[in-house]
Amino acid sequence: MASSPGPAPLPPPPQETPRPPKRVDAVPGTPFGVVHLDVPAVTSGPAVGSLVAGIGSILVSLVVICFGIGGARLGGAWAAGAFTVPGSLAGAAAIVAGLLARRQIRRAAPPPAVRFTGSGIAVAGISCGAVGLLFSLLGLGLALLLQFA
Repeated sequence: MASSPGPAPLPPPPQETPRPPKRVDAVPGTPFGVVHLDVPAVTSGPAVGSLVAGIGSILVSLVVICFGIGGARLGGAWAAGAFTVPGSLAGAAAIVAGLLARRQIRRAAPPPAVRFTGSGIAVAGISCGAVGLLFSLLGLGLALLLQFA
């Protein structure tokens, strides 16, 4: 009977190069010092959430438009109206989250605090949310126009 080879050995964890301290302040009267490290910037969570909600809002608004145009003779206005609610809510949430993210990114942080980045992502989320909200409402209007015309 052949013996099966054991599991392959795990590779060693990657060696991170130590970052030099930003500055070292001596503590008076002791041989110790306080080391201030440079904290890397972090992408803002609300900015990413705004972009995801904005893209979702656009996708749902396309469903609203499809139900409005395709189901005009079959009562598509009801389905379009049902999908307009989550599309509009997602668009409004994307706008609010994007504005909150921009405020979070612009806020000046003292040196030991975390700095946030992602201003472009926040702007894209606001834009996608506004387009999704507008398309959802226009799709509902189109559905109602075709349904009752």
